[in-house]
Amino acid sequence: MSHSISSISAAVRQDFPILHQSIHGKHPLVYLDNAASTQRPTAVLEAMDNCYRRDYSNVHRGIHELSERSTAQYEAARQTLADFVGARDAAEIIFTSGTTAALNLVAHAWSAAVLQPGDEILLTMLEHHSNIVPWQQAAARHGARVVFAPIGHHGSFDLVEWQKCFTPRTRLVSFAAVSNVLGYRLPIEPMVSYAKERGVTVVLDAAQAVPHEPIHFENLGVDFAAFSGHKLLGPTGIGVLYGRRQWLERIPPFLGGGSMISGVTTSGFTPGELPAKFEAGTPPIVEAIGLAAAVRYLSDIGLDQIAEHEKSLARRARERLTQIRGIAFLHREREVASGIVSFHVPGVSAQDIAVLLDCKGIAVRAGHHCTMPLHDFLGVPASVRASFYLYNTAEEVDYFGDRLQETIERLSA
Repeated sequence: MSHSISSISAAVRQDFPILHQSIHGKHPLVYLDNAASTQRPTAVLEAMDNCYRRDYSNVHRGIHELSERSTAQYEAARQTLADFVGARDAAEIIFTSGTTAALNLVAHAWSAAVLQPGDEILLTMLEHHSNIVPWQQAAARHGARVVFAPIGHHGSFDLVEWQKCFTPRTRLVSFAAVSNVLGYRLPIEPMVSYAKERGVTVVLDAAQAVPHEPIHFENLGVDFAAFSGHKLLGPTGIGVLYGRRQWLERIPPFLGGGSMISGVTTSGFTPGELPAKFEAGTPPIVEAIGLAAAVRYLSDIGLDQIAEHEKSLARRARERLTQIRGIAFLHREREVASGIVSFHVPGVSAQDIAVLLDCKGIAVRAGHHCTMPLHDFLGVPASVRASFYLYNTAEEVDYFGDRLQETIERLSA
C-alpha cells in the first residue's frame, strides 16, 4: 500500500469500514472526534483477526507452536514500536493499557525511588488529568508538592515563565507535547534541554503527538514518554511507556505477579529483566500486534504528509468558523500545530451544540476534555472540540461549518 494524501484520497477512506455508514439512518458519518479516539483501518482489523483465528496463545512461557508464534509477533510488535518512536533498545518499550496507565506507572515507581518530602514536581496548566492526578497522588504519598506553571490569558505557553518555576527542589517536570484542547505543540526541545541541564527528570505525555508527527524520544532526550494505541489507529486497551534503560533498571516494579519476576520465594522475589519487569500478568498480546499494524500503516503513508493534511483541514475549519457569529476560539491560529479546533459560544451549551450536530451525523466532543484546570483558568465551563485526522476531507469540514452555523443560530434564537 502506498498512499499520497496531499488531498485525501478515496483509497485512504476505503481502508476504514466504519466511515461508510449513515447516522440516525439518513446522514453520512462525519467523524471529527479523533483527539479522543481514532478509527481502525482494515489492516489493523485483519492483523488482530488473523492472530485470534490462527496464532493466539499466551506468550513467553509456552513451548508449543501457538505460543511461539504469538510470542514472535508480540516481540516483533515491540521492535516496530521502538523503531517508530526512536527508542535505542526495544526493551525500553513497555506495553501498558494506555497513556493513563503508563503515566501512573512512572509516577508511582519513580516517586518510590526518588521523591523526598519537600521536593517539587512541575506541570503546566495545559495538562490532561492523566498527567495531573498521578503526580498529585505521588506528592501526597511522599510529602512533595505539585507546581503548575502559568500560561497566558489565551492559553499560550511562555517558556520563560515556565523556567522561572524551577527551584532547587524541582525533581521532575511532566508536560504534554501537544495540548489536547488548544492544539499547539509545546517547545519540547528547549524545555528538555533546560530541565536536563539542571538534573531534572523529564516525562513527556506524547498522546497527541505520536499519531501526528515524526518523533524520536532518544534524540529528544526525555527520560520517559507515554502514548496510547487508540489515538493512532490502533486498538483500545494498549499503550506504550518509553523509558530510558538506566531509569527502568533503577525504579521498582509497579505491579507484581506473573511474568514480571525472575524468581519468587517465601521470603521475597527478584524482578525480571526488562521489559518483563513492568509487564505483570498476561500482556495485551493481540492489541500489540494490532498496534504494530497501525504503525506500519501510518509509516507507509508518512506522518509528515498526515500532519500537513490535518493542519490544512484545521485552517479551513477556522476560516469557516470565523464567519459564524458568536464563536470564540480557545486558541490563537498562529499557535495551532495540529488538527484540533476548540471553541465555545458564550451563553450556549457546548453539550447542546454537540447533540444537535450528532443529529446531522457529525461527531464532535463537548465538555472539559479532561482539562478542568485549563478550562477554569480560561473561564470557560465547557468547549466544543473538532479534531481531524488523515481520513477527513475538505468536504466534511465545509459540511461541519454549515451545520454548525445552523445549530448556533437555532440555539441562539
